[in-house]
Amino acid sequence: MESTRQEGGEVVELVVDGVLDLHTFQPGDIKRLVPEYIRLCGQQGIHELRIIHGKGKGVLRRLVHGILDREPSVRAYRLAGEDGGSWGATLVDLQPDQTGLGS
Repeated sequence: MESTRQEGGEVVELVVDGVLDLHTFQPGDIKRLVPEYIRLCGQQGIHELRIIHGKGKGVLRRLVHGILDREPSVRAYRLAGEDGGSWGATLVDLQPDQTGLGS
């Protein structure tokens, strides 16, 4: 379990298990949270992630995809299938850890 500080200063405990549900976070926290969660997953040898952003109007989905586009450790990402949240979740494949630290 890891801690992260939200925009308002509140500390939130994160379970680093490869599933990040963004419903409990403020939109202003997402730009910092997603890269940090990716880093933590990589450190724990988790290379397949599911980021739940919800369906809504797609604003949060586009924000998450923009972050993933800039994240060097992301090998690929795609919307989840019907059984995994459909377009309300994104599946992320991380690069294998080249240093051996995340394995």
